[in-house]
Parts: sequence; C-alpha cells; structure tokens
Amino acid sequence: MEFYRGKRVFVTGHTGFKGSWLCRALVDAGAEVTGWSLPAPTEPNLFSLAGLEGKMTSLIGDVRDYPGLCAAFEEARPQIVLHMAAQPIVRESYRDPRTTYETNVMGTVNLLECVRACPGSVRSVVNVTTDKVYKNNEWVWGYREEEPLDGFDPYSNSKSCSELVTHSYGSAFFAGTGISVSTARAGNVIGGGDFAPDRIIPDCVRAVTAGKPLALRNPGSVRPYQHVLEPIFAYLLIARRQYEDGGLAGWYNVGPGEDGCVSTGALAQLFCEKWGDGAGWTDGSEPDAPHEARFLKLDCAKLRAAMDWRPKWDICRAVDETVNWTKVWLAHGDIPAEMDREIQLYLEA
Repeated sequence: MEFYRGKRVFVTGHTGFKGSWLCRALVDAGAEVTGWSLPAPTEPNLFSLAGLEGKMTSLIGDVRDYPGLCAAFEEARPQIVLHMAAQPIVRESYRDPRTTYETNVMGTVNLLECVRACPGSVRSVVNVTTDKVYKNNEWVWGYREEEPLDGFDPYSNSKSCSELVTHSYGSAFFAGTGISVSTARAGNVIGGGDFAPDRIIPDCVRAVTAGKPLALRNPGSVRPYQHVLEPIFAYLLIARRQYEDGGLAGWYNVGPGEDGCVSTGALAQLFCEKWGDGAGWTDGSEPDAPHEARFLKLDCAKLRAAMDWRPKWDICRAVDETVNWTKVWLAHGDIPAEMDREIQLYLEA
C-alpha cells in the first residue's frame, strides 16, 4: 500500500458500504482522498461509523449531475479514479428502473467525461461493476471475461451497459493517452457495516438482533460470496498495476475460491452458527418474487495470471470477521479501530 501514499484518489460512491471500506484503507495508506456520493444510503451507515470525516474530502453529490461532478473533479485533479457510485439493489431496480439506468449508465458516462475533461491528471481508472453483467445460462462453471454481457434484471443489465460504455471510452478516447481504464466484476460481498435492505447478511443481522429467525427468499440460490476486503484490495491492485503498466488495462473478474460459492441457505446457516445464541433461519421463498439468478460463478484466472492475485480469506473467515465487527458495533465499541484491525490482518495474510 506504500504506492498510495500521497496519491490523489477520487472515489465515487464513497459513503456506501464498499466505498467506506475502500476509503478507510486509502486513508490508512496515506492517500489524498476525495469522495463524491449521495448521502449515506442507510441509517445507521458505515461512513459515519468509520471515522473518515476530516481525514478525506467528502463531497455530497449525484453522479447524474455532470456539472457538479466536473467541478469536483477539476478541484481534486486526481491521479487515480475508482468509480463505485451505483444503484446496487436488484429488487430496487425492478421498482425504479429509470433511476437505476440513469445512475449506473449515465453516471458512468459522466465520470468518464470528467476524465476526458481533465487531461494531464488521471493515469488510472477502475469502474467497479458486478458479476451479474454476464448473460447467465446457470452454468456450473465460472464465467470468463470474454463471455457475453447481458444482465437480466434492470440492475444487472445497467451494469452490462456500464461495462460497454467503459470499453468504448477506453478504445475511442483513452488509447495512447497514458490513461489506463479497467472494469472489475466482483461477486457478492459480506462484511461489517452493511446495513442495506434485501441483502443476506444485513437481513441476518436484523433478524438476530430482533431475536427472530430469518426468512430467506431464495435459500437455494448459489452465489460467489467474499469478504468486502477481497474486492477492495483487488481494485487497488488493478489501479496500481495499470498505473505502472498501461498494457494491463482491461476487464477482470474478482471472486472467491471454490469454497466461497455457496447457497444463501448455507451462508445463513454459517452466520447463525458463528453468531450463536440460538440464531436460525427458515425458508421464506416468495413464489411471485422478481426473477433472480439461481446459480452464478466466476472464473478469476485472468486476474491471477496478470497480477498474481489470490483471495486470502475463505468463507468461514469472512463470516467470522463480519460477526466480530457486528458485535463490536452492538457493544458500542471502536469501529475505526476494528476496521483497521481487519485491514491489517488482511494485508498480513
């Protein structure tokens, strides 16, 4: 992480769950961080708990606001850009597809236009998308980066579009300019501080703190789950390596090892066992629920080969650290210290 000391880094979506973990890691590394985001999407929220106020420049704004985003960009003059701002919830995308597309597609266009309008500053851009960008054939093997992009639901499809926009800008505008642009397609993440609706671990936390069993909508759905620090440090690795060698720019899957591809029922069971105190779950399948893929898996060989990246924490360790963080929070403990502890343990693994 020494590479990031003194680097000017611009992060969109910094008030979200992944954005807050990313900014904490960057601040710890000594980077000069500017964030652009809507207000934190939940209450409580990790950004407020993470001790980041005063340690970075936090700007509240919408990626759909191109003039505002451009003004912030010109002021920050970043060297590295990490684009994470998004409408990230599948079920919300069914309720409000227009806002989902405006945010996830035009937000990407606006961000890349800001890069174009700020020549001589930016060297490295990483657009964070999702494993759900692929046309999902419910295969038992992992999707590779060259597979067709065609997400089914509005969230997934908007991220497929964001990928295509990024690839177009990389070819049409940034080739030969010294600006390296990549996309990173990560699987589902878990970790302390996620308070979002319609996500398995936050739902587990809400259930156990209420003393009730969790009713799972899709207990048989299989996803690649990983601790939030896995993709965070993969994004930072991609940003650094393509900063140093533009030939590495491209698109990369970021997922767990084989053990991390588990059903939501198995993940909930593991959480309940780690939590203790009689925690449990029930099958709450919704026959008329919006479509969600039942099986999805990534092949991450490209990132391993190009950048010698490996996942460090298996699913058991990921759940352990999530439970540890949550119990510190419930005990009104020191959240910044807990985050720093986990970050340091991850870096030493």
